[in-house]
Amino acid sequence: MHTADQTEIGEIGTRVLALLEKRFGDAARSLAPDADLSDALPGFDSLAALEYVTAVEGEFGFEVDFVGDDVRYWFSTLVRTAEYVRERVEDQAA
Repeated sequence: MHTADQTEIGEIGTRVLALLEKRFGDAARSLAPDADLSDALPGFDSLAALEYVTAVEGEFGFEVDFVGDDVRYWFSTLVRTAEYVRERVEDQAA
């Protein structure tokens, strides 16, 4: 069971968490939804952050706008990333 409760992060958050688990294993499994990833995950440096953004793009089929979107904010916690993805997916569906 994940610390990040599915009802709190939803299906999108669960998929995002799976991406983090693939890269960070046990450290991601015990991640609190609002924990700062750079503090909570050993090795979550600028390269890992870029890989995380790229993995999210691949998983959900959109490109992140590094100029227009505040990537440091949106990709700093699991809950924020899930919210960002949810908004992007809804925008694409409209």
